[in-house]
Amino acid sequence: MNMVDSAPPSPAPAAAPGSSVLAVRGLGKEYRLYDTPRQRLKALFTSGTHHRSHWALSEVSFELHRGQCMGLIGDNGAGKSSLLKLIAGTMQPTTGEVRRIGRVTAILELGAGFHPDFSGRDNLRFSGHLTGLDPEEIARLEPEIIEFSELGSAIDRPVKTYSSGMVVRLAFALVTAKQPDVLIIDEALAVGDQHFQKKCVERITAFRQNGCTILFCSHSQYHVRQLCDVALWLDGGRMRALGATDTVLAAYEAHVRAQDLASAPAPSPSPEQAVAAAPPPILAGQRGRITRLAIDHLGPGTPPLLASRDLVVTVEALVEGGEMPHIAVMLEQSHGVGITSVATHADGAHPQAVGPDLWRSVCTFPDLPLHSGEYVVSAYLFDSKALVVYDQWYQHQHFRFHFPTLTPGLVRLPHHWS
Repeated sequence: MNMVDSAPPSPAPAAAPGSSVLAVRGLGKEYRLYDTPRQRLKALFTSGTHHRSHWALSEVSFELHRGQCMGLIGDNGAGKSSLLKLIAGTMQPTTGEVRRIGRVTAILELGAGFHPDFSGRDNLRFSGHLTGLDPEEIARLEPEIIEFSELGSAIDRPVKTYSSGMVVRLAFALVTAKQPDVLIIDEALAVGDQHFQKKCVERITAFRQNGCTILFCSHSQYHVRQLCDVALWLDGGRMRALGATDTVLAAYEAHVRAQDLASAPAPSPSPEQAVAAAPPPILAGQRGRITRLAIDHLGPGTPPLLASRDLVVTVEALVEGGEMPHIAVMLEQSHGVGITSVATHADGAHPQAVGPDLWRSVCTFPDLPLHSGEYVVSAYLFDSKALVVYDQWYQHQHFRFHFPTLTPGLVRLPHHWS
């Protein structure tokens, strides 16, 4: 199991509120690339340069204080995992330094080190020692770990009989059984079913509220926005932006949109195709799904013309167990920038129950303040606490809107002249 728990050789002083718990200075990681094994061997005995340098990370610096949560974002290959491994201590930097105060736990690859022939209980005890827990702590925490993992009697079966979800449950429960001073998370929320993801987010949130400093790497911009005070955007191993989460995410989203525009856009389905495509059933481990997204007063054309000054969006969703979900709607230019996103949990609204496990929300944008153009609507389904994304219909319904005006722009803002 690729999880790291490091602490200083002697007891570290507790960080005072507001003090720096994690400091990274000029961090860099170089990999030397050789064209042939002969060149690699020759480099061992000569002082000449026989390699090419690849810097996976270069000149990264930041500080995190007690109770802060920083989101780490960037494209694949940007250096995110390298940075986390350097901070966790599983990899040594070429340049720079990392200063940590207190106990550091890193969740890098859940369950990777479990022995398949040992039982879950045996792996729990063995891996607990690797994370720095002493035998007394493991014995005390064992019932809580098993309860959180929800493995029940399966805890005494060999791990090779576990599903991947069961392995993840046990690994996460073990790693987070004791709150560290610094928690490093690499895409831990991308695994497991939605019920387990919800438990993970709740535990991470509780850690943060109790003063744990968190470095959170995820491709889920929703979770980064919900959990993180600040964000770091890595691009090609270098810092592209560091600051308030919303500001950095907005810059990164603009970067992603520019990448999307560079490739040919896929044609949007016709209204007939959209109606004919039946929504998929709820999959194993999936708690809910969106079943319908509709816009009132759409006329003919591709994309269809909105024949109304009001934009009325209806979203229906199926959620198991009678849980009341939350629903969000996002409005964007079809091939441009985002305009707005609204959510029931942010506005204090609630979906209406319209059948067994079936929920509906109708969002109306009166007198749509847009200039003429092509737009697209997305829908998102969340759990009752708006922690986990159950389903998303991203850029599902395109439409055209016409407003007779001679002035350029995107939106018509309320204003007056004096």
